[in-house]
Amino acid sequence: MTVDRERSRLFPVPCELIMPKQYQVLARKWRPQQFDEIVGQDHITTTLKNAIGQDRLAHAYLFVGPRGTGKTTTARVFAKALNCAKGPTVTPCDKCDTCKEIAAGNCLDVLEIDGASNNGVEQVRELRETCRYAPARSKYKVYIIDEVHMLTTAAFNALLKTLEEPPGHVKFFFATTEPQKVLPTILSRCQRFDLRRIPAGLIVKHLKHIAKQEKISIDDDALAAIARGAEGGLRDAESALDQLIAFCGDKIAEKDVLGVFGLIAHDQLRALTDAVIDGETGKALGLVKQLDDVGKDLQRLLADLLEHFRNLLVLAVAGDAAGDLDLPDTEREVLQAQSKRIDSDAVLRIIDALTAAEGRLRYALSKRIFLEIALVKAVRAREATGIDGVLKKLNELKNRAGGSDIPVATSPTPRQPDRGKNAAPTTATLSSTDLDDAWAYAVEHIGKVTPLVKSYLVGTRPLGLEGNVFVVGFDPEFADRREFVDTGKNKELLQHKLREKLHRDVALKFTVTEAEAAKAVPTPTAVPPPAKKNGGEKFQDDPLIRKALEIFKGTIVEVRK
Repeated sequence: MTVDRERSRLFPVPCELIMPKQYQVLARKWRPQQFDEIVGQDHITTTLKNAIGQDRLAHAYLFVGPRGTGKTTTARVFAKALNCAKGPTVTPCDKCDTCKEIAAGNCLDVLEIDGASNNGVEQVRELRETCRYAPARSKYKVYIIDEVHMLTTAAFNALLKTLEEPPGHVKFFFATTEPQKVLPTILSRCQRFDLRRIPAGLIVKHLKHIAKQEKISIDDDALAAIARGAEGGLRDAESALDQLIAFCGDKIAEKDVLGVFGLIAHDQLRALTDAVIDGETGKALGLVKQLDDVGKDLQRLLADLLEHFRNLLVLAVAGDAAGDLDLPDTEREVLQAQSKRIDSDAVLRIIDALTAAEGRLRYALSKRIFLEIALVKAVRAREATGIDGVLKKLNELKNRAGGSDIPVATSPTPRQPDRGKNAAPTTATLSSTDLDDAWAYAVEHIGKVTPLVKSYLVGTRPLGLEGNVFVVGFDPEFADRREFVDTGKNKELLQHKLREKLHRDVALKFTVTEAEAAKAVPTPTAVPPPAKKNGGEKFQDDPLIRKALEIFKGTIVEVRK
């Protein structure tokens, strides 16, 4: 017994045999060790590898990007590439002592500093002192300062001179999520690299590889849900997978991901967006109630809605050119089906309504009520009509009611020689549509110069051409607007645009219509009554008036005799 005790004292058991092996989280276990293993940042890794190969190494680098996208990982791999026993090399060996120490985070020549807790001027002065000493056994002494934006102004100023002219054996690698807080004098002394949010497809591919190596069964829908919740951060996705393994064991399904992280399924999101697009307010509110009752994160739900409608807007505007949308095929099919039921202007108004609520939802006492109000506003915004839409509908009504009867020049004109297909139309060949298009073109362009003049021209219409004089009529009800519009400057601008459209010199004449008043285009602010028809029919029974009231959900509150 005494001999065994003495032997134990003289020959102690190694620590690794006494202490059980500690579990290493996936984010650390699968941390990239080579440039080619860094996911989704090829624009940066390629530049750094070329810099090493061409021996064009700067003394200070700034890595900028959202959390979990690989800023400090890139800096650590870069430090390993510079100090590897075979280095500088673009493929560190991961076998030499220096590579192993850097990977473990205990290399004497690669110092990782937390800028949040070492942000004072004293710490920076101490760093300046240590810079003067040569590295212990590596080629470079590397300082990796994370969250560098947390340094105080005094600390930044203390670092300036050293950062501008450091010793040849020193390299500075800075990482930050908020570059706007870094002094411009620091930024100007660094080579800046902006890391991107990692696409969901690459995150899914990487997680699938990890799950296969860890012998975890997980379906594609679950991987897609994890990637969606990670918002472009690979570390967040790996941590989420780690948590799900602890919760579910070696078999993970989509419902497990949705339950643990409060996300909503794709079919639920599709049903809610369909309700908004189709104007089914009651259905939308019912879906929100169901999701809230099972504990879904409503802040996250609003973010998912915004992302969905943003993708729908891109698809509606760009069409086939939107091929770079990072979406599964099933979701793309849903968006394509929805884009056929709603125009881009309505989608834009929905996005505006939801965006207005996003920033305030987090501070709302009742998130459900606030989200319900936002959805009601979104549905109403979808049904709203902008001023351009109002004018377009009114012009359509005018053309249906009597636009074809707009008089054109009736005086005889000499026959012009045929100048080919592209020749400008002659006076005799001008139709009422040609005159309407030319006048709409002129009014639209004058609105860019003087919007007030454009508003006074709403409801006017061309009456025809009298020789080379373009005649425009005002309704008697709006005759007072004529004096405001009929000025030399306004007429000059309008005539210039008419010439561009008609390809001929024309003069402009304003007049007040009399017998033609019944055909005038109504303005958005008032619907002028048409002349009574032969049967003594009341103006409110006129098809044009009824159609306008139906489109704009209007009512007649007073009938003026």
